[in-house]
Amino acid sequence: MSAEVATPKKSVAEKIFGPWTIFGIFFGAGVSHLATPKLWEPAVPPQLPEPKLMVYLSGVAEIIGGLLYIFPRTRKLGGNYLVLLLIAVFPANIYMALDAKWHQQVPGGKIALLARLPIQFLGMWWVRELARRTSPSSTK
Repeated sequence: MSAEVATPKKSVAEKIFGPWTIFGIFFGAGVSHLATPKLWEPAVPPQLPEPKLMVYLSGVAEIIGGLLYIFPRTRKLGGNYLVLLLIAVFPANIYMALDAKWHQQVPGGKIALLARLPIQFLGMWWVRELARRTSPSSTK
């Protein structure tokens, strides 16, 4: 007689925005930062030094976060890491939402840039909640 292990049903959201999607978003963003730093440099708030260095550092940080997140054994750590990373880059999102030069450059303009701010908090929650639910050591 074989014992069957019940696999928890995944919600539609977990199927669409699961660990591989989180990995793809952060890993892809990191590669983009490293491959096209000039595209991202203007988003660095002027109060920060060395915009190119900031873009490279954030790119490497995103890649590391994506890699930590994709492996179940490091997913909780990756989730916490990515939440901290999203907090760290939040000032750049505020800068873009408040600086008129971005309103013409981003599809949706000022409204899209302002809407992105609360959505980022939803993203922080989702990254952490999904990590909690899908990590081997999680308590369900």
